[in-house]
Amino acid sequence: MPFFRRADYQSDTTQFIQKLKDSRPELESEQRLGRSLLWDQQQDREILNEFAQARVPQKPYVYQNGS
Repeated sequence: MPFFRRADYQSDTTQFIQKLKDSRPELESEQRLGRSLLWDQQQDREILNEFAQARVPQKPYVYQNGS
């Protein structure tokens, strides 16, 4: 353990985010609400299975037009 310990380094980005969170305490709850609207939703497994069964296999060379 060194005798002359320096302060822990924080990047400019980390400092900016910390100041932003301090100035807007409701920011994290707003982010969680936005995430729940787009990402945290229940998946219908029947529909996902139908999508997987209806998938058409891709040709090895996408730009070949069959001629």
